[in-house]
Amino acid sequence: FAEGAVNIEQQLEKGKHFFARKYPDMRYLAYFQAYTNTHTDDKDRLISLYQRALAVKDVEGLIIGTRPDCVDRDLLTRIASLRSDGKLIMMEYGAETSHDITLEAVNRCHSWQDTVNAVTMTSQCGMPVGIHLIMGLPGETEEMMLETINRVNLLPVDVVKIHQLQIIRGTRLAQQYENGQVEITMFTPESYARLCCKIVKALRKDIAIERFVSSSPADLLIAPRWGLKNYEFTAIVNRMLKDID
Repeated sequence: FAEGAVNIEQQLEKGKHFFARKYPDMRYLAYFQAYTNTHTDDKDRLISLYQRALAVKDVEGLIIGTRPDCVDRDLLTRIASLRSDGKLIMMEYGAETSHDITLEAVNRCHSWQDTVNAVTMTSQCGMPVGIHLIMGLPGETEEMMLETINRVNLLPVDVVKIHQLQIIRGTRLAQQYENGQVEITMFTPESYARLCCKIVKALRKDIAIERFVSSSPADLLIAPRWGLKNYEFTAIVNRMLKDID
């Protein structure tokens, strides 16, 4: 959601109208995804926004995406208290990697311990937890990426979303990449699919994988340019997993 001329209720109704044409029986989760959705001193205002979203007809729950260093126990306790009538409330944290050296290099301004703390507090409040990870961050080897998966396995995580690093036009990383200032593993679809298979095998079996790839707008994407739809890439992973089995 984004604040502005169109309020929360209008945004939800617009989304419902779009999907209802193809999926008339669909129910909905209100997803506060873009930007950091808990970064404010006004917790009362945040809770009010979440309550308004949950009150919309056919909305069955709420997913809040944020940074691991932008929550505290008081806020999480208040969010957890919104659960009623069996509605789902889940927190998703942009961890990206478990390696502090990488987090510092890409200027994330949080640590892996921040992620550990946020995930632990969220689980203690009785809410399911999702983790977002990026594979192929500057300087990371495959061994480092799989070590991140092993560290996720040690946490009370319910869902992971992973995707390949993408070089986006106009960013500092794009400038560093074009100037040869950073070491980046530039995956092909096949090499990344092989890594995804290793992740599937390594990840704790009760953790769901909701995403393997992300697709940035073509006019902004510098690399890698695969020309594949997300479902086409997932099909490659599924074929490789069958061959492994």
